[in-house]
Amino acid sequence: MNALRNKVQLIGRLGIDPEIVTLESGNKIAKFTIATNESYKNSKGEKVDRTEWHRVIAWNGIAEIAEKYLAKGKEVAIEGKLTSRSYDDKDGVKKVVTEVVANELLLLGGKKG
Repeated sequence: MNALRNKVQLIGRLGIDPEIVTLESGNKIAKFTIATNESYKNSKGEKVDRTEWHRVIAWNGIAEIAEKYLAKGKEVAIEGKLTSRSYDDKDGVKKVVTEVVANELLLLGGKKG
């Protein structure tokens, strides 16, 4: 059960091309967002479509796959863990960011449309 304590699985489409950064150490990091969609009926019986945006971080080998194959609109499956970090913005206001750190990435389909 320990493997299930912090596990996230998402299927969605990239909202932006991955941003790739090569660190001084030689490690690569890819940053991108994916959108997941769900539909449900509200209390009036009307269909409601909802989109959630997720920040994704991928390191090294997965970052290289992202760099080579991913682009805005591509459909992917991501498995990873949730992490949170905080920083102070330019006005000194503390911001908290939650991200998915990917440890698996599966290319699913072509570009939408």
